[in-house]
Amino acid sequence: MVSVPTKNTILKEGELLQEQPTTFTVASLLSMHLKKFGVSHVFGIPGKAVTPLIVEMDRQGLQYVLSKFEGGAGYEAAGFALASGTLGVAIGTSGPGGTNMITSAAQAKASHAPVLFITGHPTVKSTGKALGQDASSFGTDIVRLFEPVTKFSRTVERGDLFSVYFSHAIEQAFTGIKGPVHLNIPSDVLMEEIEPFDIPVPFSVRPVISSNLEEVIQVLDQAKKPVLFLGKGVHSSKAYEEVQTFAERWNIPVMTTPSGKGAFATTHELSLGGFGVGGTPEADHYLKQDVDVMVVMGTRLSDMTLAGMTKDMYPQKIIHFDFDITFIGKSIAVPTIPVLGDLKANIEKILDLTSNRKVIKESPIKKVQSNPDNYYKDPLLSSGMAIKTVQSRIPKETLIFSDCGSHTFYAIRDLEIYQPGSFIFDSYFGAMGHGIGYAVGAKAARPDLPIVCLTGDGCLLMHGTEISTAVNYHLPVIFVVLNNGGLDMVNKGMAAHLGKEVGTTYEVPVNGALFGQALGAHGFRCHTIEEIQHAIDFALGHDGPTVVEIMVDPLEIPPTMKRG
Repeated sequence: MVSVPTKNTILKEGELLQEQPTTFTVASLLSMHLKKFGVSHVFGIPGKAVTPLIVEMDRQGLQYVLSKFEGGAGYEAAGFALASGTLGVAIGTSGPGGTNMITSAAQAKASHAPVLFITGHPTVKSTGKALGQDASSFGTDIVRLFEPVTKFSRTVERGDLFSVYFSHAIEQAFTGIKGPVHLNIPSDVLMEEIEPFDIPVPFSVRPVISSNLEEVIQVLDQAKKPVLFLGKGVHSSKAYEEVQTFAERWNIPVMTTPSGKGAFATTHELSLGGFGVGGTPEADHYLKQDVDVMVVMGTRLSDMTLAGMTKDMYPQKIIHFDFDITFIGKSIAVPTIPVLGDLKANIEKILDLTSNRKVIKESPIKKVQSNPDNYYKDPLLSSGMAIKTVQSRIPKETLIFSDCGSHTFYAIRDLEIYQPGSFIFDSYFGAMGHGIGYAVGAKAARPDLPIVCLTGDGCLLMHGTEISTAVNYHLPVIFVVLNNGGLDMVNKGMAAHLGKEVGTTYEVPVNGALFGQALGAHGFRCHTIEEIQHAIDFALGHDGPTVVEIMVDPLEIPPTMKRG
């Protein structure tokens, strides 16, 4: 519901304007609202169509961060949103400025990140005539391009429409499954004078709770060998404590999807570790012991999630928590009970309904004898040992953003999770290089928190220039680059499944340390455990970003071969 105050009131409820002008533009009101929402940084690249907004944001004290590519700006805005818990904002000018952000919008949607993507248009009054970098339906039609990758996409054709469209956008970004939204605002509309208005934030929307929770409790009480399967939806809902209590109440072993890594402490006695790509033998073994109930939380059970699952691992029944019914019951053909609505609220309600019971049992998990990789490989380190060495030097509260590639699946296999929520990765959309921008944006939001980006040489070559953004804004992110001279995950997959790899290795591999130094960061190229230890210790003790490049064995087989 939009409320319209008089011209002598500010947007923040209950506070008067201190002799502010009685006229407001779309740009000034947009900037005021962002400040009220707690936005401190906006990310983008300027262009003529959006300069009125950028100048107004600067006038009001918002930090405009000059990214190196509009796609990188979108990733940084998503990282800011995930780390801050508020809105992320990315700005691109008309034409290519907008189209360059499409992939980062798709990644933000997969990450459930509430990001406002703002694009420009030369002028609404000249729409229909020949215009350079036309964003309307006569040109790139930027609204339609953003529609599949956002929850809401509109052009603000007139100033008096801004309050309504902006209200819709913010509501869509934060209600239900959070996600990105897009507003295309022509330059002349940004400068239009309009009446001030207010929209409340955060939205006090009552969470949706499923009507069949008593049935769920009854099934859980009768289960003899249940398992809890967690995805990234646990990260999105911040339901870490509730999930742990839920698992402990019914003594349910817990396994995670690749994107669910970090949702449950791997050191907990109920942890099976990960399942599937980068998963553990404990998870595989447990699923083959006639599981009767699988409780699925925060995952759609995609092909990446179910890689390596055979029919002898299928449970007798599934309880599937999800906000959206679209994919429930579609992936595993067994009887499924849908639990629709807000994940955290539904778990809280179940725990409330069963608050008097205490279940104390022996741990149902039996350790499986595995055959771990030989971590010491001459002359190069294995990726697993590289990751273990990095973890041994960083604080336990470090927030790790992991990029897309085999390096992350080594981390899924080998990284210990001490604090739920400390590892973020998306395998569902999986844009290479997005973790670099996510880490930069997160550090802008949380300067107090150690931030590490785990990436690879392929990802570095795609979006590594955003390290320059970290340099220019004094953001001490540690970029750990595992360099094996190619696109390792694709290389090994092609060789295994097609008998030949084509176009997956670099004739001249990148020197990541020198690349980082060229951008103004500290840079280290590491071949040994001791060199990694020295580089991480240096990075933790110095200002500014550091690139820690680790040369790993290009011939080792990554833990991704369960994927068909």
